[in-house]
This record gives sequence, structure tokens and C-alpha cells, in this order.
Amino acid sequence: MGPLLLCSLLKCLLFVILPHFPTQFVSSMQRPCLDFERSALLQLKESFILNQSASSYPLAYLKVGSWKLEGQGDCCSWDGVECDDNTGHVIGLDLSSSFLYGSIDSNSSLFHVHHLRRLNLSDNDFNYSKIPSAIGNLSRLSHLDLSFSCFSGQIPSQVLELPKLVILDLSANTRLELQNPSLKSLAEKLVNLKYLNIDEVNASSTIPQSLANLSYLTYLSLRNCELRGEFPTEVFQLPNLQYLRVSYNPSLTGRLPEFHKNSSIESLKLTNTGFSGELPKSIGNLKSLSFLSVGDCHLSGPIPSAMANLSQLNYLSLNHNGFSPGNLPWLGKLTKLTQLDVRSTNSHGDILFSLKNLTQLISVYLYHNQFSNRIPSWLGNLTQLKYLDLGVNKFWGPIPESIFTLVNLKYLALDYNHLSGTIKFESFLNLKNLKKLQLSGNNFSLLTTITFMNVTVPKFKLLTLSSCNLFEFPDFLLGQDELAYLDLSGNKIDGLIPKWIWGFCAQTLELLDLSGNFLTGFHQPSVVPPWTNLRFLDLRFNKLRGSLPIPSASIYQHFVSNNLLSGEVSSMICNLTFITILDLSNNSFSGMLPPCLDNLSKSVWVLNLRNNFFRGPIPAVCEKGSKLRMIDLSQNQLNGHIPRSLVNCTMLEILNLGNNQIEGTFPSSLGKLPELKVLTLRHNGFHGANWKTKNQRVSQVANL
Repeated sequence: MGPLLLCSLLKCLLFVILPHFPTQFVSSMQRPCLDFERSALLQLKESFILNQSASSYPLAYLKVGSWKLEGQGDCCSWDGVECDDNTGHVIGLDLSSSFLYGSIDSNSSLFHVHHLRRLNLSDNDFNYSKIPSAIGNLSRLSHLDLSFSCFSGQIPSQVLELPKLVILDLSANTRLELQNPSLKSLAEKLVNLKYLNIDEVNASSTIPQSLANLSYLTYLSLRNCELRGEFPTEVFQLPNLQYLRVSYNPSLTGRLPEFHKNSSIESLKLTNTGFSGELPKSIGNLKSLSFLSVGDCHLSGPIPSAMANLSQLNYLSLNHNGFSPGNLPWLGKLTKLTQLDVRSTNSHGDILFSLKNLTQLISVYLYHNQFSNRIPSWLGNLTQLKYLDLGVNKFWGPIPESIFTLVNLKYLALDYNHLSGTIKFESFLNLKNLKKLQLSGNNFSLLTTITFMNVTVPKFKLLTLSSCNLFEFPDFLLGQDELAYLDLSGNKIDGLIPKWIWGFCAQTLELLDLSGNFLTGFHQPSVVPPWTNLRFLDLRFNKLRGSLPIPSASIYQHFVSNNLLSGEVSSMICNLTFITILDLSNNSFSGMLPPCLDNLSKSVWVLNLRNNFFRGPIPAVCEKGSKLRMIDLSQNQLNGHIPRSLVNCTMLEILNLGNNQIEGTFPSSLGKLPELKVLTLRHNGFHGANWKTKNQRVSQVANL
């Protein structure tokens, strides 16, 4: 039997009910359904609105469409209905992906069908109603699937009173809770479970030791359940366990045990948990393991070479752990591998050589390690590759032409290596499926001019070309309309920012980085550009002149420091009510600060207006509930007194008002700010005693 990677596959193996067929074949000897059960099913149908948006499965269809009195009135022949051949009782009801919308309660006629053994209502929309307590009336149930069906509230205790339950799937009901009764109660009462999936259900508890007593369990999935505490290692040793997932429970801790040679585990998913310690060498005993995901944990020590014994492995994710530095030559023995993720694992060596014979690879993520050597030309033999990330390593030499033959690539990252030579952007045009391309931070020159006529340029969503020795805005960007992230920073682009850049990809662009070039201004006046989703705009370290460019109100971070911008700051800046960082430092702005800056205090974390020519009083920048952590107004011509509203900045860590013309008594009230660590007031006109020697919390006080 192949590995059990999908819930639906395992359910097909465990469920005795017929799969999703539009018609069921009924033996000529089969008794017809009973009138009262047929009536109950028709009432059930009428209690729902049939809405195609209620189901998301692509092959969903209207099963209850065949439920009619006229024509084939025998309910045992209706779609989704299974009857006992001898008694005619309805024993199975599969209404999964049936476009059902509406609430369900204990008065539903469903609970009059007392002989049900299997009930599947998954992938419908029950409008966040509660699971009815009348579910307990169905005491013969062995299979219950309510997943992806918009239930809410506490799981009723009656579910735990179903003594024959073998399969229980309540997953993907994000408003559902398992707290009273608890996961502990469930494990103690449903002792015959073979399949348990409560992904996304809020259990908010520790994992009970009693879970290790469920000796029939083959499938256990507790993803994102707000679990905490120590995971019982005995669960790993359950004799029939094949699938274990506890991913995305960051407060759940634990260590991997020593694995026995007779372990039946096929899939192990611990991503984004607090598991720590070493990967045991005995992990090589899991000869049936096909899926291993331990990324974003707290694992340490060496990655054991015994993993070479995992000959069935097709998915391996070790990313973002604190493993000891080492190389991974054993990867070459995992010939069934299709997905590999070893990002940020402190690995080094010539890993690409180890991948030479892994021709089934679809995705390879090697980001942020110390891998080195040339990129070999045989990489083009890995023709199944869709995702290739070699970023932030030490690969060197030219990019081999064979990379441009990987026509299935959707994502290619070669950024921040030591690659050299001259690359023609035309080479990438063969990669018609490419959506994300990262080339930043290498030693090559990128030629972006396209000499061929009538060629189709891939529609990019992410494009990073930082430090690629560009001298102009690439012409091929003119045809882009799906970009979300564009980075052209650190190049040698000079002159005016063209009009078409200042607003292209208006509906999709979220990040635009033009910093570190030689840009001098804008081809059009600084009006608010039509970027409705822009979150990050970086124009730092250019030679921009003119007034402050005001981005759209969607902006989170706006950087224009180290330019030659001048004039007054428009009050339109106060419309940026989502902004977290505003950096206008090291320009030639003048005039008074807009008094409406306090509008930003509940969103902005960093306000840096340093080294300009602002004058006049400091406006009241802090309302109650302020999120400001840093304010730098130094090296301006501000005067008057420090506004009393600064005491509302209770999260403030850094305050720099130095080199202004501020007057008044020394602001001793600032000593009450609970998070303040750095205070600079030098070169102003304060008088009176200060508290430099008395306030030990302020660790760095510069020239009071």
C-alpha cells in the first residue's frame, strides 16, 4: 500500500461507504427504504438552501437533486444514501460537497434516521450553527465527518457518547471549540478511534497522556489547535500509527523518541512547534516514512546521516532549525524525493552534486546556507523542477544555460550569491511559467533590452533585480500588470522616474524599492499614485528633488531619506492611517510640521524627521494608545516647549530632540515613560535640574 498522505485517501481506506458516484447500483434483492426514513430525508433536503458557494470541492454536485418521490422513489437509490440490504434501513449518508447552506439543530429530521452508521456532511456551509446535541441519538455511528462545514461553538459532549465511533473528522471549523468536554475527555471515551482529525479546532489545552492509549489509531491530526505543554513521546510509539500531524502549535514542546524498526509511521508533520533536541539516528528506522516536516522548530545537533535509509521519502523539510554545521551527501540516496527544503539549516558543501540523480524533484529550497561551488550544467536534467531557491549561499561562476531549459519553473531565486558574467534577460523568456524571479546581489550585469520582436514576457508577481548593474528602467516592465513585489534598488539608474512607473500595476503592487540609485525626480507632479494595495515604498539614497511624494493610504512603510527633497510637508501625509514607519530624514524639508500628525500615533511605530529645516513648535504627536517606539526630530529648527502629550507615548523607547531651539524647564515628566531607553536633548535651551543620575532605566542618555 502506498503512503497515506491525504485525509481523503485514508478515509477512503477506512470508510466502508461507497465513494462519490452519481448513481448507486441496488441489488434486485435489496429491500426498499422505509417510508418514515424517506420522509425524514426529504424534510432534511427542504431544510436547506441549495447554494453553489456553500461547497468548494471542484467536483461538488447537487446530490439531493435526485431525492424525489416521483420516478425513483426508493431512497436507497438516491445519491449519497446507503441502505442495509436486509432491513432497508438507511445506514450511510454522504452529503459531502452538496451545496447545502443553512443552520442545523436538534429538531432536524436527520436525527430521526436512527440506524445511521456513517454520516458525512463535509464541505457544506451550516452558517456557524452549533453541532446539535441530538447527534447523540445516532448511537450506531462509526464514521462522522463534519469537516469544512462552518460549525461553531463547543463540541457537544454527546459526540463523546458515540461508543462505536471509529472515524471522527471535525477539521477546518475555525470557530469550533474542544474545551468542555476537552481533548482529554475525548481520548478517554472514544477508545476505538482509528482516525481523528480536529485541525483548526480550538482545543487550547495540553495533549493528554491518555491519547497514547488509543491503540487502534492510524491517523492523528491536531494542526493549529492552540495546544501547549509537553507532547507525550508514547504517542509516537502507537502500534498502528501511520500519520501524525501537530503542526502550527508553537507552544507545544517535546522531543523525538528513539524509533523502533517495526514502526508503521508514514507521515510525520511537526512544523512550527516547540520541539527541540536532536533528530535521533533511529529516525532511519522509519522505512515507510514518505513525508517528514520538522521546519521552524528548535531542533539542534547534527542532521543524522542515517536519514539515507529513508528510501520511501518524497517530502523532506528541515528548514529553519539550529542544526550543527554539516554537509548533506546522504541526500543522493533519497531517489524518490520530490520536495526538499533545507533553508537556514547551517549546511555547507556541494549539495547540488548530491541532487544529480534525484530526477523527480519538483521543489528545491536551499536558501540561507553556506552551499558553494559552480551551478552545474546538468541541473537542466531535473526537468520536473517548478521551484528552485539557491538564494543567499556561496555559489559562484556564470549561470549555466541549462537553467533556461527548465520550462516548468514557476519560482527561481539565485539572489545574494557570487554569480558573475553577463546575463541577457532574453534568456528567461523561455520560462513561460515563471512568476517569481530573484537575481539581486550578485556580481553579474543584467542586460534587459529585448532584441526579439513579438516575444511574450512572463507575467511576474515578484521580481528582485537589486544590484544587477542596471542603468535604466527595464522596458519589459511596461507590459507587466500582475507584479506585487518589485526591487530595483542598488543599481545605477539615473534621471527622472518615468510616468508609467509611478502607478503601474495599480491593483497588485505591494512593494516598490527604488532606493540606492541616482534618480533625480518625477516625470509628473507628485500626486497620490493609484496603488490601492501598496504597503512598502522605498526611495532612499537617491538625488530626488521637489516636494514629498505622498503614497496611497494603504501604505505601511514609507522611506524617502537621504535625498534633496524640499518644501513643506503636505497635510495629506496625515491620511496614511495604516503607516508604521515614516522616514523623511536627511532632506531639505522646511516649514511647520502638520498639526494633524497625531492622527498617525495609533499606527506609526517609527517617526524619523531628522536633519531637515522644520521650524515652529512640535505638534502633539501622541494620543492615548500611541504605538510610537521611536521619535527622531533632531537637527531641525523646532522651537517652543516639549508637548505634554509625549507622556501618552507609553511604548516609546527612543526620543531624540537634539540640535533644535526648544526651550523651557527640563522635561522631568519624560522619566515616567516606562519603556524609554535612549533620550537625547542636547543643544537646546532647557534649564533646571535633570534626572540623569536618578533614572537608571534610561540606559543611554546623550548630552542632556
